[in-house]
Amino acid sequence: MRKKNWLQTSLALLTAVALLLTGCSSNNDEGGNTTKTNTSNETDGKTGEVSKDPVTFSYFGFGTNNDVLASETTIGKVLQQQTGVDWKMEYVIGDPSTKAGVMIAGGEYPDVISPVSELAKLLDAEALIPLNDLIEQHGPNIKRVYGDYMDKITHEDGNIYILPFTANIGGYLTEPDASSSIWIQRRVLKEFGYPEVKTLDQYFDLIEQYQAKYSKVDGKDTIGYATFAGEPGQFYTITNAPMHLAGYPNDGNVMVDLETHEAKLYQGTDYEKKWLQKLNEMHVKGLFDPESFTANGDQFMAKLTSGRVLGFSGYIWQIGNAINNLKTAGNDDLRYVSLPIVFDENTTDAYMDPPSFVNNRGLGISVSAKDPVRIIQYWDNLLTDENQKLVQWGEEGVTYSVNEEGRFVMNEEQLKNRNDNDFKRKYGFAYFDYEWPRYGNNSVYEDGNAHMPFSQPEVADVNYTDGDRALLEAYGINTFSGFFAKPVERPWYPAWSIEKAQGSPEDIFNQKAGDLQQKYFPKLVLSEGKFESVWNEYLEEFNKLDAAGFEAFMTAKVKDRVAGKW
Repeated sequence: MRKKNWLQTSLALLTAVALLLTGCSSNNDEGGNTTKTNTSNETDGKTGEVSKDPVTFSYFGFGTNNDVLASETTIGKVLQQQTGVDWKMEYVIGDPSTKAGVMIAGGEYPDVISPVSELAKLLDAEALIPLNDLIEQHGPNIKRVYGDYMDKITHEDGNIYILPFTANIGGYLTEPDASSSIWIQRRVLKEFGYPEVKTLDQYFDLIEQYQAKYSKVDGKDTIGYATFAGEPGQFYTITNAPMHLAGYPNDGNVMVDLETHEAKLYQGTDYEKKWLQKLNEMHVKGLFDPESFTANGDQFMAKLTSGRVLGFSGYIWQIGNAINNLKTAGNDDLRYVSLPIVFDENTTDAYMDPPSFVNNRGLGISVSAKDPVRIIQYWDNLLTDENQKLVQWGEEGVTYSVNEEGRFVMNEEQLKNRNDNDFKRKYGFAYFDYEWPRYGNNSVYEDGNAHMPFSQPEVADVNYTDGDRALLEAYGINTFSGFFAKPVERPWYPAWSIEKAQGSPEDIFNQKAGDLQQKYFPKLVLSEGKFESVWNEYLEEFNKLDAAGFEAFMTAKVKDRVAGKW
């Protein structure tokens, strides 16, 4: 399916390179002169034919963000001055799968795409061009950063279609403030003297006791527990919990045995039943928010920032804006902390991610791209240490400082800005610090500074409020990572990034199994006196699917990864 496209693209790239070398120019309606002025390519340390003429490319992300013109941000403007390249950045609204289908049906694409979960679908439609020759000819920094991962990002047809977001360099640094997927409002812990909360029963008992004492916040009813499974593409917020409660990290819909590397589904197991039964029990007691199955992300975030929600499930990348808004508001008691909640006292949590590489989340160049060479040169320029520090730390003396020991630090004002969502959008952190070719979150620069500001111990310490320090002191830990067990290395991790070809048995299983969860979870949680009968009906439908075949596929892929075959 993809080889024909590779040939067509290679010819197009050769033509583009030839035009560059002969100094020809080409204009388009968006002002994209490609080769009028030849300059020294400072990104690869040698002289090259790199244009800096103004051009605007289109960027589409299947994640959630506000649309923007990159040059309207500080970071985007700096990068535009370096390269002449600007970006019209747009993000998905509504169901990502529907948007991908519309793109494919029309056959016209943005210049670059961050596909997120739609990657397999776009690859099957031959929407992305191979990057092999572009990287070889114009990507010295790309080769430096991704060199150790090339075998992991090369598809079975021999081509590279995306540059992932997790290429760790310079070692692996554990984040001091790692989080789980189950959160509780801090005032609940404070009310009961900061008790140890480890099991699911303890967690919900505490919420129930607190709501019995304080049924309202600012005149509005408190909400015992909530999530936002109604947001398109976010249903995993509620389905993933059994895996974590059983003591496994986020491997998607399977739990992988550390010794045998066997991958087993948790759907349809006692783990899933126990989780749903608990939510059903909370619903019957009036502690579960029934809008959890209909609310979208914005509605859920509004509830969080109102201070009404006592506990919820959600990953930090989903709810980070709400967390930042609560911190900016300055009321520590209404903020949240995530806890290492598991089913029973004998289970060790595994919420902290081990060293990982995600090869199916990245940025690709579409077949509609006007100038793949300029785009790959922009990416290569982005992957210098200087620009990676720009997109994460910003400008020295403005958004961070350097102390006498050469360590990157932030004062309170700089930290306040870094935590402020409006500032992050205006400056460009909200757009450039993740969904681009980049160093991985746990990377360390040669000078010893952390790639991610909040992985820098000095920054994490200054970032703590009085409420943070009181909570940490109460539990006898120095950072929020202290709540969790240390990660155990899993060489396949994460299994959810294993590609499942469109229309394959495993892809079809995934879709049908997920459809069953979306159909039955609301019934199971919101039923009264009918849980067992609904569960049996759900299990009967699930058992019609080829779960054994899916597990065999995932086990084989996990074992391949352990053997170094990605």
